[in-house]
Amino acid sequence: MKRNYFNYKKIRDKYLLTNDLGRYIFLTKDEFLRFVTNKLDPQEELAGRLKDEYFLYEGSTYDFVEKAGAEFREYRRNLFQGASLHIFVLTKQCNQQCVYCQASTDLDRHTKMTLETAERAVDIALQAPSHFLTFEFQGGEPLMNFETLRHIVEYTKAQQTDKEIEFSLVSNLMLLDEEKIQFLAENQVSICTSLDGDELLHNRNRPYLNRNAFKILEKRLHKLKESEISVSAIQTTTRYSLTRYKELVDQYHAFGLEQIIVRPLTPLGYAKDNWDTIGYTVEEFLEFYRKIFEYILELNRQGIFMIEGHARIFLDKLFNHDAGNYMELRSPCGGAIGQMAYYYNGKVYSCDEARMLAEMGDDSFCLENVYDNDYNQLMSAPACRVLVNASCLEGLTDCCDCVYHPYGGSCPVISYARYKTVYPRMEEEYRCSIYKGIQEVLFEKLYENDKQTIEILKSWCQ
Repeated sequence: MKRNYFNYKKIRDKYLLTNDLGRYIFLTKDEFLRFVTNKLDPQEELAGRLKDEYFLYEGSTYDFVEKAGAEFREYRRNLFQGASLHIFVLTKQCNQQCVYCQASTDLDRHTKMTLETAERAVDIALQAPSHFLTFEFQGGEPLMNFETLRHIVEYTKAQQTDKEIEFSLVSNLMLLDEEKIQFLAENQVSICTSLDGDELLHNRNRPYLNRNAFKILEKRLHKLKESEISVSAIQTTTRYSLTRYKELVDQYHAFGLEQIIVRPLTPLGYAKDNWDTIGYTVEEFLEFYRKIFEYILELNRQGIFMIEGHARIFLDKLFNHDAGNYMELRSPCGGAIGQMAYYYNGKVYSCDEARMLAEMGDDSFCLENVYDNDYNQLMSAPACRVLVNASCLEGLTDCCDCVYHPYGGSCPVISYARYKTVYPRMEEEYRCSIYKGIQEVLFEKLYENDKQTIEILKSWCQ
């Protein structure tokens, strides 16, 4: 029998092994030593499990590479899709002043996307090779330019294309009214809003003029539920969040939301400027995450179905052998080759983080503009090549030997913004440390192998 390449790490009294196909296995010390010293009996049960998970193989290396290669291509099929997420930044304006955001409260009408720019952006998006596309409306607050949102939906539907297109709106919902709800419902536009916790926490993170943003959001969510519009929410963790993990989870449940994505701050915009006030260490965030994770598990044991979103992404890789298409947790990352962001002024950026960096005055990850380029030209931009090279974990010194690299990813844009290089030391990189910490929480549960817990975790990615 021959060994395939693998990485390993000791977890308590066992060794966790992973390989490039995203397969994993736990071995005792004795099993691990027999594995690495070629002392396993080909007929024993352990050898069979190792072969099933592509850690061992018999026969020719050529045949194994052909078989494992097919599995690897299936696991990483996101690389063959092209840009499937297209973000339309309809305006730079926003009507809230969240403590961590980069959006502007400047009401200058010149920071809104025009109908002509919108049409050119749609034309480029439709050139992407992916059959399934998501058109996501962002800002600022995109409802401050609802005219262009409406036009993009109508213009897209008027095109002759065999592509399947989903529309999604990312909004704080403060400007939502009956007319907008009717249009969104008729055109099956899903909505993702922000809910940072209970009333106290949400209003502290996301102030809205002199009004109660939480109460307004509560009314809007009720209206959307009545209209049967698909609604989800995202959460951003600030220092204010760290002591209110139960209130956060309970609030999502109270609003009928079954998934919480526990997001760390992105050190861009106001978040970077206010880090001493709202930021935290990796250890502080992971302690907060673990408390939320354990509390959500306990609710599931009580019969209340609820999911933590980052765990779901990783578990899909582990249980379903699907690397998924979450742009920051793939290798290479989804910048440009998986997503594109069309700014209100016609500039095209590799991703949402890149346009946020641009709002801080740095255009390094601008691919070009919608007026003088087509999709293929944008894919040939130097920034696109840089992103792919810098985020291919298999070629990065700090990543290729990491036991978690088959499930992780990196964001060169955030690395550049934080460390002034797209090649930081990943062992010390802030978000990498957070994602590895989340995976450690999950693998500890898999190590414990409690039957009820495993069934709950599997239910999250069915």
